[in-house]
Amino acid sequence: MELKNKIVVITGGSKGLGKFLAILFLKEGSTVIISSHDKNELEKTAQEINAIAIVADVTKENEVQNLAKKVMIDFGKIDIWVNNAGILFKFPKGELIDIEKVHKIFDVNFLGTVFGCRAALENMKNNDSGLILNIVSKAAIDATRAVNFKIYVASKWAVRGFMQAFKFENIGSKLKIVSVYPGGIMTDLWKGLDIKDFDRYLKPENVAEEIIENLKKENPEEEQVIKRTII
Repeated sequence: MELKNKIVVITGGSKGLGKFLAILFLKEGSTVIISSHDKNELEKTAQEINAIAIVADVTKENEVQNLAKKVMIDFGKIDIWVNNAGILFKFPKGELIDIEKVHKIFDVNFLGTVFGCRAALENMKNNDSGLILNIVSKAAIDATRAVNFKIYVASKWAVRGFMQAFKFENIGSKLKIVSVYPGGIMTDLWKGLDIKDFDRYLKPENVAEEIIENLKKENPEEEQVIKRTII
């Protein structure tokens, strides 16, 4: 698809993969709106890369709806919505599950995606077109290597199941849904965690490049798996 002049919304767009996706969309000539709950960090990134900042917490559906409404008021359409916001906590084997952290993971990773899809669909259906891009995880395909990250994995499996059903609910429309399943990426998601092979993780800029190249195809892959080259 042609990315020039597209209106793109990216949640979790102030850093990591979201930021690199924003940079590449801008290079392709898109208008990019980045969103995050952290106003200071968001505005700093927006100024740095020349994107538009709109503060929204993906765990609050009214804020996600307001994000979409503001974009529609300012630009009249949403062409691409990227569900990228995500968090991660470690849950070591044998320890009691911290339910508060479980809720946080599902609120951001799962419900944030659900709310994003609902807001995007509501504003895309009038034009009977648009693309929803979901950043999932390769662990949603194979969780055997995600030791001590079982709750994070569970949230991503939930996203995968939701997206499959959501896609079939919208068969017959021109809405496109693309889900990306990358291996571990070198981002702040892992900050403070002891990851032995972190130097082997994917660089966010490289993952962003692969995602953009896929979107630029006439018929993008709807299930894009991005593996680490070194195992």
